Amino acid sequence: MRVKKAVFPVAGLGTRFLPATKASPKEMLSLIDKPLVQYVVEEAVASGIEQILFVTGRGKRALEDHFDIAFELEALLLDKGKDAELTQIREIAEMVDIFYVRQKQALGLGHAILCARDFVGNEPFAVLLGDDIIDSDKPCLSQLLEVHSKYRGSVLALEQVPMENISSYGCVKASHISDRVYEVTDMVEKPKPESAPSDLAIIGRYILTPEIFPILQNQEPGKGGEIQLTDAILKLSKEQAIYGCRFEGVRHDCGDKLGFLKATVDLALKREEFNGAFEKYLRERLCC
Repeated sequence: MRVKKAVFPVAGLGTRFLPATKASPKEMLSLIDKPLVQYVVEEAVASGIEQILFVTGRGKRALEDHFDIAFELEALLLDKGKDAELTQIREIAEMVDIFYVRQKQALGLGHAILCARDFVGNEPFAVLLGDDIIDSDKPCLSQLLEVHSKYRGSVLALEQVPMENISSYGCVKASHISDRVYEVTDMVEKPKPESAPSDLAIIGRYILTPEIFPILQNQEPGKGGEIQLTDAILKLSKEQAIYGCRFEGVRHDCGDKLGFLKATVDLALKREEFNGAFEKYLRERLCC
């Protein structure tokens, strides 16, 4: 069955970016000239996703408005003859069908996914986390979908990270089965480096089968008093094979201030309008 639906958990408070996120969703932080969430939505659409569910919380109205039609703005752009900007704004509202459900309590990523049960139904689905912006020739989600199409099970995006940083991630124990593809046999949430089973970290892209929902429904809270998605996937692995895809591309952790700054520089240097002038400025600035 082809994966047509994607779930975006966006109910977080973005405390690492306070005070910028006090009144504005962290997903709406601008990376050059687009909000973070738009980069991830574009990745989903480029991978063939037809319907997206945002699992939101209080204070996320700006996110909903961004993907809605903006009649007054469109009229203004039309009146001023700004055709390129008008086309760009209309494309945002028309790129994909978007639905919304509210996560009324902050009970963790697993609970956010459970909120999507009615939307997903009995079919496999994608999950994309907005903190991870992945710059790649082939969309990261497309790479996971290829693995799912071949092996039919749930697929996790994996990245090799330095062992000293592994405690910031969910980590897998896995057997290599083909180029960049692994069968996952165990998972540990934020292990200490000395007890981590590998240097393969789980990154914010997943393909999940609907059998995850009954597990999440009956799952007891784990680390931090939250319903951990990693714990649920580990239980699912006892029933069906779980795969990992070590994706090709550069991941920017935009949930971290330094990662956000690095992403801004790297993506700006790839933009033709900044090519040359921005690089020249950086070289001059670093030489002073």
